[in-house]
Amino acid sequence: FSCNLSDLLCSFLGLLYQEYRDKSTREEIETRRLQDSQTDPEETSPSEETPSEAESTSTIENKAPPQINLLRNSNSRFNLWQDLPEVQNSGVLSILQPDEIKLQEAMFELVTSEASYYKSLNLLVSHFMENERLKKILHQSEAHILFSNVLDVMAVSERFLLDLEQRVEENIVISDVCDIVYQHTVNHFSVYITYVSNQTYQERAYKQLLQDKPAFREVISQLELDPKCKGLSFSSFLILPFQRITRLKLLVQNILKKVEEKSDRESTALDAHRELETVVKACNEGVRKMSRTEQMISIQKKLEFKIKSVPIISHSRWLLKQGELQQMNGPKTSRTLRTKKLFREIYLFLFNDLLVICRQIPGDKYQVFDSAPRGLLRVEELEDQGQSLANVFILRLLENADDREASYMLKASSQSEMKRWMISLAPNRRTKFVSFTSRLVDCPQIQCVHPYVAQQPDELSLELADVLNILDKTDDGWIFGERLHDQERGWFPSSIGEEILNPKIRAQNLKECFRVHKSDDSQRRKLGSRNRQ
Repeated sequence: FSCNLSDLLCSFLGLLYQEYRDKSTREEIETRRLQDSQTDPEETSPSEETPSEAESTSTIENKAPPQINLLRNSNSRFNLWQDLPEVQNSGVLSILQPDEIKLQEAMFELVTSEASYYKSLNLLVSHFMENERLKKILHQSEAHILFSNVLDVMAVSERFLLDLEQRVEENIVISDVCDIVYQHTVNHFSVYITYVSNQTYQERAYKQLLQDKPAFREVISQLELDPKCKGLSFSSFLILPFQRITRLKLLVQNILKKVEEKSDRESTALDAHRELETVVKACNEGVRKMSRTEQMISIQKKLEFKIKSVPIISHSRWLLKQGELQQMNGPKTSRTLRTKKLFREIYLFLFNDLLVICRQIPGDKYQVFDSAPRGLLRVEELEDQGQSLANVFILRLLENADDREASYMLKASSQSEMKRWMISLAPNRRTKFVSFTSRLVDCPQIQCVHPYVAQQPDELSLELADVLNILDKTDDGWIFGERLHDQERGWFPSSIGEEILNPKIRAQNLKECFRVHKSDDSQRRKLGSRNRQ
């Protein structure tokens, strides 16, 4: 069976994973828009409508529905679980409660999306990696950097898909998939960490090959034009594993939101989610580690210390924000305010544990004249005092390089830049709106309708359909938000999202989020009590 898997999948699923993922997230956005537009959405009582798992399962077992030969059915196409002829003809749709049907759809999506993902991976290998012309152009080391351990990733996906398919074929009503997700995450998904950690090298090698080898550029362009690729770029295939492992976590979250509370299926989903979260975090760390180390070495070379030298490079240190601000000169008097040169340029490098204050000097160098641990920084916004003091804030160093307190009056180029600096310098400072972790009943929310790639370290890259709590916003079009599914924080343009106006939908989003992360919370509480002891 496995040797013909690719052909079977092509007949089962017409979409490449990139298309599938885009279609799925677009539908998610539209569903949320529809819910948000309902001023008084109907509320249903779970206790009245949803039978227990035991009741539901026993009724179905008595009915003895037929099996689905999912991938062996050559007429199957991308569709909903309830649209499968086997499901419609079995009569189970009249037995199952609406909540159970939604759960079946969520589990079925995890299976079909893995099939689509495997199809795209297979194309990356057979169409690009194994192309004879490309093999002749690429040196073995170049091919290794470009494709990394993609064969291992594909083998893991195939094994995972076969187990999922076997589960779906056992019974028309899927019993569970999260137990399979858990087992494969624990035992096999470390291949994703290896692949994703190579991403920085991979991107650099690809750009270099396009630049240095016209023959490589020509072959890739021709391969991309093949109808099999459906207009998708080679780079969109290379990034598939990172996108998949992140998406898989969200698909498990979607299942978790729909299973019955305190049930075996909830317990299994929480376990699977926790393990996936660990893998995703390791992937993110793998990507960041290399770029951060290179960045720190580059910064170290540019700094010249006027004060006692501070070692910049450290395995536990990374850059949070850098940029130019205007420092106010002289005492705060009316005479000073009338002078021509009220402010002078200074340059800040803010790391996760250290602030370095410099002045730019010739030769792309920076002369350091003050520094302080990040934990000893305080900021204070200056109330509106006219145009000359617009976007001005006070930065206090409780203990600077000379072991004394120092204050700087700093002016930013815009309101958003001022707020971004203030939040980065003093992260525990209260924001305009309270964060998710405070368990607030309501908070402004936004959903992402255009993907965004972070341009600065304090920004947040966003995928379609991401939902975020709005913690702060500026008049010039920037939002500081906290993504609900992973609590990552950062800035992004307000133009990429749509605010969720319906308070019931916002409350539902928060409730689902608390439920998804409740296992994380209980672990944190255990650790906290252990530390106190």
